[in-house]
Amino acid sequence: MDIKKITKETGVTVRADEKTRDTFSRDTSLFQVEPAAVVFPESARDVEKLVAYVARHKEEYPELSLTARSAGTDITGGPLNESLIMSCTEGLNEVKELSNNHAVVQPGVFYHDFEHEITPRHVTMPTYPASKSIAALGGMIMNNCGGEKTLRYGQMRNFVNSVSMVLADGNESTFGPVSGAELEAKKAEDNFAGKVYRRMHQLLEENYDLIKDAEPNTSKNSAGYALWDVWDRDSGIFDMSQLFVGSQGTLGMMTEANIRLVAEKQHTRLIPVFLPGWDDLPKLVNELLVHDPESLEVFDEDTELLGLRFFPEIAKKAGKSLLGFALEFLPEAWIGIKMGEIPDLVLLVELAEETAEALEAKTTAVKESLDQFDDLYYRILYKEKEAKKYWIMRRESFNLLRKQVAGKQTAPFVEDFCIQPEDIPEFLPRARQLLEDNGIDVNIAGHAGNGNFHIIPLMDLTQASERAKIPAVAKQFYDLVLEYDGTITAEHNDGIMRTPFLKQMYGPVVYQLFEEVKEIFDPAGIFNPGKKVGGSMKYLKDHISAKKSN
Repeated sequence: MDIKKITKETGVTVRADEKTRDTFSRDTSLFQVEPAAVVFPESARDVEKLVAYVARHKEEYPELSLTARSAGTDITGGPLNESLIMSCTEGLNEVKELSNNHAVVQPGVFYHDFEHEITPRHVTMPTYPASKSIAALGGMIMNNCGGEKTLRYGQMRNFVNSVSMVLADGNESTFGPVSGAELEAKKAEDNFAGKVYRRMHQLLEENYDLIKDAEPNTSKNSAGYALWDVWDRDSGIFDMSQLFVGSQGTLGMMTEANIRLVAEKQHTRLIPVFLPGWDDLPKLVNELLVHDPESLEVFDEDTELLGLRFFPEIAKKAGKSLLGFALEFLPEAWIGIKMGEIPDLVLLVELAEETAEALEAKTTAVKESLDQFDDLYYRILYKEKEAKKYWIMRRESFNLLRKQVAGKQTAPFVEDFCIQPEDIPEFLPRARQLLEDNGIDVNIAGHAGNGNFHIIPLMDLTQASERAKIPAVAKQFYDLVLEYDGTITAEHNDGIMRTPFLKQMYGPVVYQLFEEVKEIFDPAGIFNPGKKVGGSMKYLKDHISAKKSN
């Protein structure tokens, strides 16, 4: 690749030294793919120049492509590719507009910086993931992220008003909801964006019922292209931004997004519930859902033991001394003594309301629901500092696993499925048995109210025999998920890991529609190839890394 030529024609900083290429060859997935070079745009105009450069030279260099990357916290290999990686956090990191109900942000804005800006306004963007301390908004939008508050507020797509994208012709366009005369005007434009509108409207109209039926019957989903969320005949709304959300940068390069903010509820309370097994969880979840909780998060005994194993690190995250932090867990120790064992799982019931009176009323109602169950224990935490220790354990469990388990590493390849909550007691034992039969240790945490769980396998990927397990076990696992009418990814998306399984999930007809969408937006294949469509099992196998991930 001619680095000087890129710089000369675009004016954008390009780096191709060994250290840079190695850094950008990994995210938090189990893959490693070394890029040819990394580009660092500082404006939307820079992005336009880069896209135009790639399009102009694609025929000369068939392997040339452009893949966007924000914080690199993706678990699926989404921002990994062998050509040009476009890094957003260095130059496209501005909050361009901020009010009490919306913000306009560039893709490289770190969520923790964004949260610092919006907190004084007492507003929030509640779809943040567990990795919110290290994630950036570009990845959150392009993966359609979710997290602990998704139960009440929905996923990222529910908070995107519009997105600005540089399409394959090298021009920036803004996409949001349109209808009636405005939609017809968009379709009539004599440019690439107009062509996209015309072809997408035709595709969605001609396959309307098929597409609506293809939407997974789960509360969360990030698999494939969300075609069912673009065109609504009843309302007449055509919203292309919903197609870009969750598309992993395969249809264009995002330059900014207008996202919705909501008022932060000022009165919160956490009720940790300790259960001896999984059997009562669905009934318990249904009892609690009627009270509209802010979140229902769960983690298993193995994750609890992980917390004990890394107790000093968690205490440090909480800003506490080891002794002081240990003393805070005396009530939990007493519950364990009364139960006669470490609880099989802990359910975190978070409540949040506008007034103290409403919170007290809801707390009383939840308590009455919990008291119907004979074999569980719970605590009502009245102080925020008491709740903090649970959220640190829940949010940091994957990071602690990834960084500190000697001899093994996290191998996230079945970590984001979603099923109906009522199927949990039957599904999870089968899923665990499948993994145990293949010699794979796991930890389980997740979003109980949504039926979305994260099974984090621990494997020694320096061993070829262990790496060889992943494709076969993934196929068996996804077969099981689909047997329960679930989705293979709720919030982490497809990337290298799950793209080869999308035809298995949706069937060949819907998958062909995904291919048509890719061709409409990206006829030359310049945007993040091999994700959403065109991925292969061979590529997956060939790029599993034997090294520790970042």
